[in-house]
Amino acid sequence: MASTLKVVLLLLFSSFTISPISCYKGAQHPLDPLSPKELTLVQTIVKKSYNPSSNNSISFHYVGLDEPEKPTVLSWLSKPSTKTLPRRALVFTRVNEQTHEIIVDLSKRIIVYDEVYKGLGYPLLTADEQIAAIQLPLKYGPFIESTKKRDLNVSYVVCSTFTVGWFGGVERTKRVVKVQCFYNKGTVNLYLRPIEGIRIVVDLDKMKIVEYSDAFKIPVPKAEGTDYRFSKQHPPFGPRINGAAIMQTNGPGFEIDGHTIRWVNWVFHLAFDVRVGPIISLASIYDPEKHTYRSVLYRGHISELFVPYMDPTEEYYYKTFFDCGEFGFGQNAASLVPLADCPNNAVFMDGYYAAHDGSAVKVANAFCIFERHAGDIMWRHTELGIPNRVITEARPEVSLVVRMVATIGNYDHIIDWEFKPSGSIKAQVGLSGILEVKSTTFTNVDQINEEVYGTLLGDNTIGLNHDHFLTYRLDLDIDGVANSFVKQNLVTKHVKDNVSPRKSFWTVVSETAKTESEAKIRLGMTPSDLVIVNPNKKTKPGNYHGYRLIPGTATHPLLLEDDYPQIRGAFSKYNVWVTPYNKSEIWAGGKYVDQSQGQDTLAVWTLRDRKIENEDIVLWHVLGYHHSPCQEDFPVMPTLSAGFELRPANFFESNPVLKVLPPKPVRWPNCTAKP
Repeated sequence: MASTLKVVLLLLFSSFTISPISCYKGAQHPLDPLSPKELTLVQTIVKKSYNPSSNNSISFHYVGLDEPEKPTVLSWLSKPSTKTLPRRALVFTRVNEQTHEIIVDLSKRIIVYDEVYKGLGYPLLTADEQIAAIQLPLKYGPFIESTKKRDLNVSYVVCSTFTVGWFGGVERTKRVVKVQCFYNKGTVNLYLRPIEGIRIVVDLDKMKIVEYSDAFKIPVPKAEGTDYRFSKQHPPFGPRINGAAIMQTNGPGFEIDGHTIRWVNWVFHLAFDVRVGPIISLASIYDPEKHTYRSVLYRGHISELFVPYMDPTEEYYYKTFFDCGEFGFGQNAASLVPLADCPNNAVFMDGYYAAHDGSAVKVANAFCIFERHAGDIMWRHTELGIPNRVITEARPEVSLVVRMVATIGNYDHIIDWEFKPSGSIKAQVGLSGILEVKSTTFTNVDQINEEVYGTLLGDNTIGLNHDHFLTYRLDLDIDGVANSFVKQNLVTKHVKDNVSPRKSFWTVVSETAKTESEAKIRLGMTPSDLVIVNPNKKTKPGNYHGYRLIPGTATHPLLLEDDYPQIRGAFSKYNVWVTPYNKSEIWAGGKYVDQSQGQDTLAVWTLRDRKIENEDIVLWHVLGYHHSPCQEDFPVMPTLSAGFELRPANFFESNPVLKVLPPKPVRWPNCTAKP
């Protein structure tokens, strides 16, 4: 099957182009996310197949598009058509405490595949079952007694669910979560007021508390100074930020047709997924010299976010989260607030996912799309070398941003995809929200004579050390599907034969990775440029068409490789991986992440050491932070950002924005220059 797929791809789509948006009209795009109507249809078909009149208990944990194979999509795109391709849905359900993997043919309205998953791990937790679980302690006698012992009013208690991870053993366990509770009297910032010493375990399938203990008491941190709402702040205030507005008298500079977006010289598809959030597909850029759209990114999205905390004590050791596979970026998408989350020139788009019972849930304003006028410079030069002349040419930078925010418990993840007219695509994630903290008896660092696994941020409050490892799946198709991964190593050379006063220089030594093992890279070890090239396409001077990965910070895991969380998150070991295209290899942490044992991850797939030279390949990029909290992160954290850039490297014959048209000057009324 793999060899057949490769032949079809290479022969038919050695260089595919994207048709203008108007060509899609009349037919549904094959990569469109499931609509509310389709989600309802999935719910109906699946429930009907399990005889809802019986005692079958059915819950829906993932419902998403079962995307067609790439040759099918590219064939549809290459020939303008009014015919919609068959639509299928991938569904993970729990039926009578068993996990089912189901494929529903929406066109035929039938189930074409249904298999019970008997392996390790469980599917995404649903929002509804988490809400049900956190209500249990509030009506549980022993817990009510525990709050009374602490002189707490249970009506101010709010609880949250936490996945339990895996810490040895190979046997299957129950599908459980731990529940930790917080006290929000006097503040809405509940995460800074944890109630310590109480252990609660909830069986999600039976929806009841199965373990409970109250081991010790520590005072709950004070509410004073923790509220982040503006209405609760008191003088002295900080500086006032001047307001700014973008004036676009002719409206947005981009077109949206369904989920296809066209802006300046870019066209791409935007979809919403309950697990990974925004998915960018079929990103192609128009080349005015070649008079065609050229393919860059077939499919790009965050695949997994691994967040291990560094407190090994009984109360906190299990906090080693996989935010996409356990909780879902899309399921936790926040409705974006105009003029706060997005500027005044933004256009908003809703998202939809399936609830616990399979019904369609709308996330209003899940995405915002806007042109960013940041005052940056696209390119410039001042020429002073010509006698009696000064020549200055400059072009302002304008880019297009697609944004979503996923709020998972205490943390907010600001996800941006930014497109530039120069051909660059920038991906960035900003972290904000509230730190994970634990209560302590300490009020000053001078009192501490033991390991506290974090930073004392205030009275009785420790901000815990932790990591964030974001893994992006980037199915790049640079001018076609047959690509290679090239490491352009920067190597120091000695000057020989006394031909120069210099003793050394550096040069580029290119190395093409032939298999997966040769493409694994820990950044920061060897200086190099990392380029995905099309070895079948050359520029006029003879360079391969390519795109370069420009990483941000080079962060590596510090956990031991045989530590259980690191086994599950082994995909964080390298910053760069390259695999052959495989439709089923989407999630770096595996299909069933909750309580998984690392048996189905990106690190495991690459052990096959498959060929990746001149193949349809996927680039995986892991960026991360080691987060040692500081007092400026308290009580709410200023955004901390990291990202990377995909930048043309010999993709164009010359500067693609050399001839960009300068904007017309804007004349403001009653505006005078300041002397």
